[in-house]
Amino acid sequence: MSEAKFGPAGNSDSFKEKGGTFADVPEYAADMGLNAFEYQFGRGVRMKAENAAIIKAGCEKFGVEMSAHAPYYISLSSADEQKRLNSVRYILESAQAVSAMGGSRIVVHSGTVGGFSRAEALALAKDTLALGIKALDQAGYDKITVCPETMGKIGQLGSLEEVAELCGVDERIIPCVDFGHLNARTGGGIKDIDDYAAIIKYIKNSVGEERLQSFHSHFSKIEYTKGGEKRHLTFSDTLFGPDPIPLLKLIAKLKLTPRIICESDGTQAEDAGEMRKVYRSFL
Repeated sequence: MSEAKFGPAGNSDSFKEKGGTFADVPEYAADMGLNAFEYQFGRGVRMKAENAAIIKAGCEKFGVEMSAHAPYYISLSSADEQKRLNSVRYILESAQAVSAMGGSRIVVHSGTVGGFSRAEALALAKDTLALGIKALDQAGYDKITVCPETMGKIGQLGSLEEVAELCGVDERIIPCVDFGHLNARTGGGIKDIDDYAAIIKYIKNSVGEERLQSFHSHFSKIEYTKGGEKRHLTFSDTLFGPDPIPLLKLIAKLKLTPRIICESDGTQAEDAGEMRKVYRSFL
């Protein structure tokens, strides 16, 4: 039976305390009961070919699915054409790196609304993303899946509806649904299983059942203000949500097989492991 996959976004504090190196990442994830890992290229794509090959071999040995987070400064909706073209290059660099590590998914931010209307910003982002897909195809990375992410700040382009529209650019684009971000930008709008079910239904209706089945996801509890996301927390926080348990129950019930990457602050591997245990208890 195919199952959802769980892993951390980058390395937990416990990994760093053990003095682990990049070569230890796959084994560490597996030891934590995880079967996914998202490599962070937030501040730029820096990955030597020989190091990527070591990671790929480790992932194959320990059964860990690799994805990558493209640089944070990607701005598909920038008013500056050069910044948009640079974003295409960052997408291509991220695809090259994750492919060398044996992965096939990259997560991208779409940028801010800026001085545009949301519709204008979205139109720019769709055009830039189309250029990115074309660049991937021309470079031989047509098997790479691009995952535009729902964002936590209201001023950012990245509501659930906007991400669904970005997925309409090409059928191989799937949403990265960050439930913590959606909860933050809606002022705590995810409270129970019905709220999760409404999100899942929207994804199905907008991008289709096939892409829903294996959607990408980020999850963490996030402190928020009137403007949305403020900071990531750990699962020990009881003031801010969202609660992962109803989501895990729902994806088990619906037999969905997403890849869920935990972005808790410093305990991402531990919290991802807890999510996988709870999820498997519902199967």
